[in-house]
Amino acid sequence: MSLPVSKRMTAVRPSPTGAVLARATALRAAGRDIISLGTGEPDFDTPAHIRAAAEAAIRDGKTRYTPIEGTAELKEAIRRKFSRENQLEYEAAQIVVTSGAKQALFNLCLALLDPGDEVLIPAPYWVSYPDMAAIAGAEACFIEAGIEQDFKITPAQLAAALNQKTRLFVLNSPSNPTGACYTRLELQALGRALDRHPQVVILADDIYEHIHWADEPFASFASACPSLLDRTVTANGVSKAYAMTGWRIGYAAGPQELITAMATIQSQSTSNACSISQAAAVAALDGDQTSVSEMTRAYAERHDYLVDALNGIDGFACRAGEGTFYAFPKISEALEARGMASDVEMVEFLLEEADVACVPGSAFGAPGYMRLSFACSMESLEEAIRRIKRALMG
Repeated sequence: MSLPVSKRMTAVRPSPTGAVLARATALRAAGRDIISLGTGEPDFDTPAHIRAAAEAAIRDGKTRYTPIEGTAELKEAIRRKFSRENQLEYEAAQIVVTSGAKQALFNLCLALLDPGDEVLIPAPYWVSYPDMAAIAGAEACFIEAGIEQDFKITPAQLAAALNQKTRLFVLNSPSNPTGACYTRLELQALGRALDRHPQVVILADDIYEHIHWADEPFASFASACPSLLDRTVTANGVSKAYAMTGWRIGYAAGPQELITAMATIQSQSTSNACSISQAAAVAALDGDQTSVSEMTRAYAERHDYLVDALNGIDGFACRAGEGTFYAFPKISEALEARGMASDVEMVEFLLEEADVACVPGSAFGAPGYMRLSFACSMESLEEAIRRIKRALMG
């Protein structure tokens, strides 16, 4: 007997990056030596002082429910972080702690969007944005920005795309999947286009804030555009910068009425984030940041190697990024040279013939590209490039 699912599920896809991870894991279990460049997960251990804080929390019996919106200690650490690093001042009631930054984004979509609303998303985009909009009943609309314009939308593009139906504008900088990061001046120019549309809320997804190596310091949207602070929700978390993906702690700060609504939704879904993980996140945000700098230096070294190596492959063109741990080469010439129909076919070919797992660019709204994660050892990257070249030359 086949049981029907809800109509909304016709608009929702499984996570493409999760599918790649599952496929690579299954092939490894079958005995294949797969190098996975598909997953956005740091390959470093969580720093020792953060693990120690979690162990202390367990010994101290901090194993019970916390307030749904987060412990007072963690919310205060988040408040200090925003003030210290972003020059943004929030009250505790303007902050919510979630089970990963993804939940913060999901909660915002459910708290803000209604059927008929439009969500404006620059493409390439992180795979989950359109599906979150769809679950909330809204329509995802895209502004395309390819490698020719450094994967950044222009103020003119944004102004042309905004309309009275636009309810949410999503900005991820540094960007997954491209590594592109907007400068403060570029953010201010986008802000001027948004000034004329007071119904639009801005979601600044800053999860890769600290994995950043451009000469100009990172700028968060709300700090670059203070006139839009009262309609900007800034989402972040500890997963990427502190190698804490499995700890599942994200957070968001913004207008109190939206944050309250997000916490209400959370009260009917997951309730509070893990109490032990919250204690560890306090140590992450307030503690020694040396490990963050060390991990970022390693990512930057791998980035430099991989971008140069990809540009050395016939038919590949890769832009240097300013952050994250992804490279996003354009492979359309390579597809044409090999008679391949799509980036999906190329990714399948590399998995089967080179034992290298990547993610097709079409999953990010960018056909003709593919994403490679360099959150792995330099040795793995070098071997992956050898395998890719060998497979493509065969």
